[in-house]
Amino acid sequence: MDQGPSGRRWRPTRSGGKKEDADRRRGVGRSRGGLNTKIHAAVEKNGHLAAMHLSPGQDGDGPHGRALLESFEPGQIEHVIADTAYDGDETRDQIRKLQAKACIKPHKNRKTRKRYDKQRYKHRNQVERFFNRIKQFRRVATRYEKTLENFAGFVWLAALMVDVL
Repeated sequence: MDQGPSGRRWRPTRSGGKKEDADRRRGVGRSRGGLNTKIHAAVEKNGHLAAMHLSPGQDGDGPHGRALLESFEPGQIEHVIADTAYDGDETRDQIRKLQAKACIKPHKNRKTRKRYDKQRYKHRNQVERFFNRIKQFRRVATRYEKTLENFAGFVWLAALMVDVL
């Protein structure tokens, strides 16, 4: 072990250790707020959960948004309203293959700015309201479950409960 600039002993970090592999399997990732899991959700027009995908906290949204879209068949959905994090050519191509229209606010640094319907984009708050409702359930908000499957089950249960109440 070497000494760092503060005189304390430190070990170089290793990537791919047992702890990191276990966290990856559990869907837990490190982000600015600590360990967390992202919930990627597709909600219907009335705010009911249609599909869900979970990912570690540090992962980007684009690839997981495309994984979420894979749960739909062509012609099953009409519009995909998503925030800027899901703006990417691959995601837009996948939405086109689903025979749906994309309403995604483009990144500011995009070379060719894509157009989007600002009136339709206002309905994106349906998914935000859905997240606010399920986060009222403590097990979803704090993630007590160790396995990803159990946590997904409680997210679905919370989604069913908010539909009933």
